[in-house]
Amino acid sequence: MAEIKLDATVRTEFGKGAARRTRRANLVPGVVYGHGAEPVHINLPGHDLLLALRTANVLIGLEIDGKDALVIPKAVQRNAIKGNIEHVDLLTVKRGEKVNVEIAVHVEGDLAPGGNLLEYVQNTLLVEAEATHIPESVTVSIAGLDAGDSILAKDVPLPKGSVLAGDEDAVVLQVVAAQAEEPSAEGAEGAGAEA
Repeated sequence: MAEIKLDATVRTEFGKGAARRTRRANLVPGVVYGHGAEPVHINLPGHDLLLALRTANVLIGLEIDGKDALVIPKAVQRNAIKGNIEHVDLLTVKRGEKVNVEIAVHVEGDLAPGGNLLEYVQNTLLVEAEATHIPESVTVSIAGLDAGDSILAKDVPLPKGSVLAGDEDAVVLQVVAAQAEEPSAEGAEGAGAEA
């Protein structure tokens, strides 16, 4: 995974008013923490951060007032209406260090004929991977699965260097039988009246 470089400045003002002023300046307030160090409150360039976060589990090389830090996003708060980023929590990592992250589950292939439905029980999987080699997603084949079939976490093929960090017996995907629609009350009455 490529490392994205961002410049950040230390934040000295706190509270709602300060956060609003920060956002009006097209900056995003955030905090960097991890490895037992004191949290560092920062401001990040809003547009550059938005572009960086388009990649799941992106590795960010921060320069904070002349000091370098390698971080991954841990929590992102967005405005519910506008969708813009309001705050970000970043976790400090080191090269070679293992971290637990959630990665997206994608499917390929077609279910067995019969109109059955695929249900995502989990959209993501918790895996442990090296901080500089975090996979973006995993792909699972659903080819030929029929009603009642399911795929467990331990059945999902993980990329090299990643291991499952969650419950291996957790259901990730399951195939459910399509439900036949019950005739409406009006349709049943109409059929009875015609007879």
